[in-house]
Amino acid sequence: GLEVVSPHFKQYVIPITLVVLFCLFAVQKRGTGGIGKFFGPITLVWFISIALLGVSHIVGHPEILWALSPHHALGFMWANPGTSFIILGAVVLCVTGAEALYADLGHFGKRPIRLAWFTVAMPALTLNYFGQGALLLAEPEAVKNPFYMMAPDWALIPLVVLATMATVIASQALITGAFSVTKQVIQLGYLPRLNIQHTSVRDTGQIYMPLVNWGLFAAIVLAVVMFRSSSNLAAAYGIAVTLDMLITTTLTFFVIRYGWRYPLALCIAATGCFFVVDLAFFASNMLKLFQGGWFPLLIGGIVFAFMMTWKEGRRLLNDKLRADAIDLKDFLESVFISPPTRVDGTAVFLTAETGAVPNALLHNLKHNKVLHQQNLFVTVHNHETPWIGLDKRLQVESLGHDCWQVVIHYGFKNDPDVPRALELLRGRGCELEAMTTSYFLSRDTVIPTMGGGMAPWREKLFAQMHHNASGAADFLHLPNNAVVELGSKIEI
Repeated sequence: GLEVVSPHFKQYVIPITLVVLFCLFAVQKRGTGGIGKFFGPITLVWFISIALLGVSHIVGHPEILWALSPHHALGFMWANPGTSFIILGAVVLCVTGAEALYADLGHFGKRPIRLAWFTVAMPALTLNYFGQGALLLAEPEAVKNPFYMMAPDWALIPLVVLATMATVIASQALITGAFSVTKQVIQLGYLPRLNIQHTSVRDTGQIYMPLVNWGLFAAIVLAVVMFRSSSNLAAAYGIAVTLDMLITTTLTFFVIRYGWRYPLALCIAATGCFFVVDLAFFASNMLKLFQGGWFPLLIGGIVFAFMMTWKEGRRLLNDKLRADAIDLKDFLESVFISPPTRVDGTAVFLTAETGAVPNALLHNLKHNKVLHQQNLFVTVHNHETPWIGLDKRLQVESLGHDCWQVVIHYGFKNDPDVPRALELLRGRGCELEAMTTSYFLSRDTVIPTMGGGMAPWREKLFAQMHHNASGAADFLHLPNNAVVELGSKIEI
């Protein structure tokens, strides 16, 4: 847009972009609650503006409205199949963004999304694209930037500012989505714990993750510096979006077939047509693999390698812990034959395996030679369901001698908070007082070894990821002044 205003602005586009990006990512730690109320009105002004731009040119060339009939596109595809296949990669960019609107179904429900799409977004986009077509009928040379060349000279700067604001708002949705998805991936066990900060006292969904925020910023800056214009990024964006659509269609088949138990023929028919369309778009974009399409595939591959390494490393670590584990019930029976000194208060021992003796308990008995009056052995289970209600939050089993085995269940959208969950024990024979409760954690150091397990580079990567993971105390919302960490080394 700035280049349309004046070619002299070209040298400033990249620096201005980087400044806008930095400001956008720097403000994330403050949350979006304060400025979020402006997002809707600004976006509405944006849609109205692009619609009016389109109408102003459609009036001059109303014959462009014949394009509403799909027979023109079908005739072109029939006469020029090869060319049609190639331009599919460009055509798909006209509708990208619509999938982001429908991605918010889970937040807002069907009715608001449908209203927003059919009454605002789709009419505005259609009018704007038709306006661009009308402009090109009158001035074919405007093909270099038909969107901004639709605007009169006096409106160019305001349009650039409005477009920047609309882009920032759209980017905010992406960044917020990256935070929430990463949090869910962590709870599903595919990434190590990361520092999560809540930016709102009212909305638990408003979170900030510093590592994700600045990692995303670094990747986007890399893309800006490498590609230097949005048109050069089109290939990368096209492959990313069409592959995402293809994956979503494939997942839909598995949901309706194995989740909803619909007949196989119906499942194939329902998803097959979408799959063919998505595959055609993706195949067309793959023609641009070496023009930038490799970039999202490289990033996706790196993230996938990290996730699978963490998942497999956790499995190996848990197998090792399980092999060396001592049965908790048998251990407690032997301990209470000649019990150690009991001290007032409650000890909460966090353990990954239900029914196994936590290393922290062994170290506590070895070095401190005492046992608290009450002892809770707590295991946190994260499930592949979004939400688990408070009525199903706890499983409690008495082990005798004022000892309890407690299992806390969370869905991947629940916020883990162990002290709050343990408050549900009241009335079950176990009363916790915050001032006299201590939380004991095992801080394991992973030692990669040769042979078995994963490839050496993956074991070293997992060990580094495990070392850099944020503390379980913060992730589980344990009070900082009541946490005791006892370390051990584990070879995988």
